[in-house]
Amino acid sequence: MSGGSGGLRRFVGDPGRAAGSPTPRKPAQPDPPPTLPGAPDTVATPGAPPEAATEKCEMCGIPLDERHGHVVDVEHRSLMCACRACFLLFTHDNAGGRFRAVPDRYLYDPDRPLSAAEWESLGIPVGAAFFLRGEHGVAAFYPSPAGATECLLDLQAWAGLADGHPLLAAAAPEVEAILVRNDGDGGGIECFLVPIDACYELVGTVRMNWHGFDGGPEARERIGKFFARVRVRARPFAAEG
Repeated sequence: MSGGSGGLRRFVGDPGRAAGSPTPRKPAQPDPPPTLPGAPDTVATPGAPPEAATEKCEMCGIPLDERHGHVVDVEHRSLMCACRACFLLFTHDNAGGRFRAVPDRYLYDPDRPLSAAEWESLGIPVGAAFFLRGEHGVAAFYPSPAGATECLLDLQAWAGLADGHPLLAAAAPEVEAILVRNDGDGGGIECFLVPIDACYELVGTVRMNWHGFDGGPEARERIGKFFARVRVRARPFAAEG
């Protein structure tokens, strides 16, 4: 998955609009080229068609396997594809500065699930959202046809929930998020700690497959499969302790 140099900024709506207001859908545009020094994202194999280009590490430029790590550029809030060597440079416990490796933790807390009333107390206007902790506190985003839309978050309500749900406060800043879903079909509230690149994947899934007012059957199927994969990967939060 390539976040490119646009990162989360690529998915967020017009910053001039009020937080929480809907972002108008725009015609799909090609992703902007990387702004980092060096070669472009991909390198073509000689004689191969353009679509066969190989993805490259956005830090050192070497070709990448399909499965590779991601590094967050905290300064620009962007997600970069990284080879194993570059990824490992930023995995130590005290990693700080501009770049941070994205962990591979998927957690849920079976002992302290969120209730519908607790979810409603946050005032999030949609059925799924992710919460990212950064330098200026916690921000809430929800996937939409136009990308990730930032919405108003009642920080006092969030802090109150975190007191009773330690999973909400366990996400590492900038590189992990709390992903919450209310499927509206009686399945209850699902709450996971996930890597931030999983949120990028969800945003991209919605952005590419949403049609009409309710998304359509294809979007609902793909979103359902995304959450099914998250459930399979998630392990109990208590085990972390």
